This record gives sequence, C-alpha cells and structure tokens, in this order.
Amino acid sequence: MGLVLAFQALLGRMFAPWNASWQVPLGALRIAVDPLSAFFLVPVFGVSLLTAIYGYAYLGTDARPTSKRVAAPWCAFNVLVGSMVLVLVARQVLLFLVAWELMSLSAYVLVVFEHEKEEAKRAGWVYLVATHLGTSFLFVMFLLLSKHAGSFDFDAFVTMPRVGAGLSAVVFACALVGFGTKAGVVPFHVWLPEAHAAAPSHVSALMSGVMIKLGIYGILRVVVLLREPAFWWGPLLMVLGLTSSVLGIALALGQRDMKRVLAYSSVENMGLITLGIGLGLWGVTSGRPHIASIGVASSLLHIWNHATMKGLMFLSAGSVLHGTGTKDIEKLGGLMKRMPRTAIPMLLGAVAMSGLPPLNGFASEWLLYMGLMDGATSAGRGTGVALFLTVGVLSFVGAMAMFCFLRLIGVALLGEPRSAEADHAHESPRWMTMVLAVLGLLAMSLAVFPAFAVHLARPALAQVVGASVSSKLSTGGLRELGAWNAAVMAALLLVWALLWFLWRNAPVASDSTWGCGYPSPTARMQYTGRSFSHTLSEGLLPRAILPHRLEARPKGVFPIPSALTTESADPVTRGIYEPLFRRVGRSFARLRWLQQGVTHLYLLYIVIAVVLALAWVSLPSWLRS
Repeated sequence: MGLVLAFQALLGRMFAPWNASWQVPLGALRIAVDPLSAFFLVPVFGVSLLTAIYGYAYLGTDARPTSKRVAAPWCAFNVLVGSMVLVLVARQVLLFLVAWELMSLSAYVLVVFEHEKEEAKRAGWVYLVATHLGTSFLFVMFLLLSKHAGSFDFDAFVTMPRVGAGLSAVVFACALVGFGTKAGVVPFHVWLPEAHAAAPSHVSALMSGVMIKLGIYGILRVVVLLREPAFWWGPLLMVLGLTSSVLGIALALGQRDMKRVLAYSSVENMGLITLGIGLGLWGVTSGRPHIASIGVASSLLHIWNHATMKGLMFLSAGSVLHGTGTKDIEKLGGLMKRMPRTAIPMLLGAVAMSGLPPLNGFASEWLLYMGLMDGATSAGRGTGVALFLTVGVLSFVGAMAMFCFLRLIGVALLGEPRSAEADHAHESPRWMTMVLAVLGLLAMSLAVFPAFAVHLARPALAQVVGASVSSKLSTGGLRELGAWNAAVMAALLLVWALLWFLWRNAPVASDSTWGCGYPSPTARMQYTGRSFSHTLSEGLLPRAILPHRLEARPKGVFPIPSALTTESADPVTRGIYEPLFRRVGRSFARLRWLQQGVTHLYLLYIVIAVVLALAWVSLPSWLRS
C-alpha cells in the first residue's frame, strides 16, 4: 500500500497534509508527502517488504538457537520501518526528532540481537554512541533554524527570512555531522561496519539499503529548507564523498568477514552519492544548470540502485551464513555447486556492485562520470584539473570495487571447500532464495530502464535544485544505455540457452584438478582472500589502511604452535576515536566523586541546575532594568 501511494506521489498526485487535532509543546504535529519524501519512501517500503519475507525464514528455528526468542526483534523491525516512514513525512521538528530517535533505538535492539556475542555488544555500543552524538548536532541545527523562523514547523523554515552566511554555515555544518553520521560518510562512518556485521542479515540489508539513505535525505532536506546553497557546500561534499569512496573500498579489500566487506562497500557507495550531490550543488552555485541536474540525478538514481544491489548482497551473505554457519570467506569455497540458487543472484549483485555493465550500478556511475567530465571541460583551469583528477580517482575506486567483489565471489563461491562448514553447505529455504531472485530482477530492470527511474526522480530533483535547473537534464543517453544493456543481457541469455541445448546430453568426465605438479593437492593450497588482494593492497594503498599481521613464530627446542593471522582495523577508529575516547574517559573519571549514591545529594544537584537555568533566563531582563 505504501509503495502504491509513493509511486502515485512521484507521478504527480497531490496529498493534503495532515495536522494533529491536539497541541503538543513546540507546536502541533504535522505530516505531509512531497516528491523528495516519496522518492525515499519507495526503497523504504520496497526493501522492508522483501526483508520481512526473507526474515520469516531466516529467523526460523534452524537459523538460530531454539532458545532465542524473536518477538522482540520483530517488534523492533516493525518500529524501525514505521519510524523511517515517519522521518520522511514529518513536517515538524518535535515529530521528526522523536521519529529519528525511535529509528535509532529500534535499530540498536536489532544490532544486539545476538547479545551473547562480544562482537554484537561492541557494535551496539559503538552504534549507540555514534547515533546520539549525531542527534545532538541535529538538536542544535533545529534550535537555530526554529529561533530564526519563529516556529518549529518546516513550512516556516521555507518562508523564513534569508539566513545569513554565518548562521547558514553553522546550520549546514551541524546537518553534515548529524546526518552524515547516519549516512556513514567518512569520518563519521565507524559505527557502520560494526553494526552491519553484527545484525541479522535481513536487518543489515534494511539498514544498508534504506536506513543510511535517510542521512542523505536529511542533507537534501536541509538544502531545500535553506534554499540557497553557499559556494563551499558543493566542494566540501565532493571531498568528503571522494574520501569515503576511496577509504571504504580500500578497507573492504582486507576484510575476512563477508558482511564487513559489504558494510565498507556501503561506505564507498554513500561516498559516491555524496560526491554526486556535491557536484550538483557546485553546479548550482557556479551557474552550470546542466551539471547541477546531472550530478543530483546521478545520486538519486544511485540511491535506488544501491538499495537494490546492497539488499541483494546482504541477503545473499545471509543465505551463505544460513547454509554454512560461517561468514568468514577464508572458510568458504565451492558454494556455486552446493548453493546455486544463492550463488547466481549473488554473482549478479557482485557485477552490479562493481559498477560493470550491463547491470544497474553502471548506469548511475556512468551518469556521475558524465557530470564530472562536463564540469571538467567547462570549468576554469584550476577547477577543471581538480575535476579531471576526481575522474581519475573515481576510476581507481571502480577498479578496486571490481577487484574487491572478484575476490569475494572467487574465494567464496569457486574452488574447493576450505572447511567442513563449506563442504556440508546446504541451500537456503525457497522463501529466502525467492527474495534474492526478485532483487536480482529489480537490478536488471533498473539497468534496462534507468531513464524511467530518472523520470520518476524529476520532481524530487526539481525540489532540490529548482525546476528551471532540473529541466536541463536530458535522459536520451540513459535510454540508449538501457537499450544497450537489454541487448547485452539478451545476448548472454541466448548464448547460455544455446550452450545448454548443445551440451545437455553430452557425456561428462570427472577427474581431479591439475595440482601444479604436487602429488597430493589440498584445499589449503588455494588462494586465500588475503593472498588474492595482496598485490593490489600492498603495492598501492597506504600502510595505515593495510591489515596488521599477527605472528606467533616457533621458538626454542620445543616450540609452541605457530600461527599467522591478520586483522583489518579501521584506521579512523584506531587512530582517532579510540585514543580520543580514552582521554575523555580518563578526564570524566575524575568526576566520580560526585556520584555518592545519596538521593538527597542528587536532589540538591537538580535544584542547583534549576536555579542556574532560571538565573540565566532572567539575566537579560535584569541587565536591561
């Protein structure tokens, strides 16, 4: 039902806003649907529907300990979906913040579903701290806007007097930190790989495919409310987006956990979306409407594409976990033969995530490339060189993404099983594989009809950059690209059908694989994920990003067992946040003498705080008198 209404709104149907008949502090509650909300409602409803169907089988008794109750996580799942919808339709500050907090807390409950594991507890704490730090910046932003507008209603923000440069800068900075944290933009991304890896796979798909996009929605909503972007907003977003793309895919290359690979890939893709928005805002402020429209359009198209692709990949990873009991790619292998209904959609998702034709990831990235190239050729010398360099860096990111997913697919699906878990893998229930097939078909459909998707996004595009600017966008190239993608898909299917017809009755010989001269080759002699990515990562990436080697060498006459392991910690977490929080923790530990455990003393603290607050409020009138 929600999908139908969202598409109706995108196709031009107007819905009257709804106002609560009762008053609350800070104004009456109000909800409404505009094109920007409707555009984001489509992936919210679509991905939620598919992940709920998938989760029905995934959380069955064969996928979890029988003692694990699922009533609470299903309740939290429903609250998460409802709160995301409420965030998108809220048109009043109090309602928006309540919905935002409900979304954050329900996601936390889902992240710590397996709270008996240390990984899940750490992920929950990191997520809870990050999301509330981000929310504190949103409080400051809305308080500044509400004071300037004289109201807590979003409509008052649109009609308020023009915001000065200083206030506009502070508001945008708060929005960037508050919403950027939810979106997982570097350097506010540290919660994302932790939470996505720990949550149940259908929840990871919902969080990565939809929830983090609401951070992008928040940034776009602030741009709409402030109406006139400053000249530095676009370049700043482009720098953050490009940094997120490079760091995200570089860290994905070194991960052993399949879901952490996909989580860092989400950081990369959120960087691409942020880069497109930055390009669009730069086009607006520099008087280049064509570049403005193509930049924001590439981001909007990639929002839908990424929701489809990443939903498919996380659910495929969940199916692998369901069938093998492990998500460590170094323990997988040979799954293409043992789990074909999972492996084929996963292969489609990997091609799409790599940004390769003929699937949908290529369409939105191609649009972004076109915008960057047009900007580079039309801008001045310095800006043009910077944009050409951006194209080069983006090409490098695309090559690393292809290498990353080639590593994931090659190690996990091909070769021989590397463990007993992979050797005894079984296919997932049909409810789960059916959802994978639907998402695979959606990825193919968006590749064939990218022009139609951009046409549906035009009202949201006009809301962000203006109707006159959005009219400059031409979708002729996208229509040709969609036709070319359809032709390539048809040719591949035809070749596959022809080969199947010719070889369906051919005799099959079975023999061992050539072992390079070794008399007894084993599964341990295959490439590992680490060795596969070693050449690219060791030769091109900075040392701070590379995985750390942990060695236990044999020593002495009677040596202990030796071992070699690697861990790929986030350099931002390890180098910035953990030392910072340790210092802050030591500082606040000195205030523990305030916690005496005496109720009367705590009441005294409250009285002192109230008196100081009243004094602060009455101080201006006392000074005037």
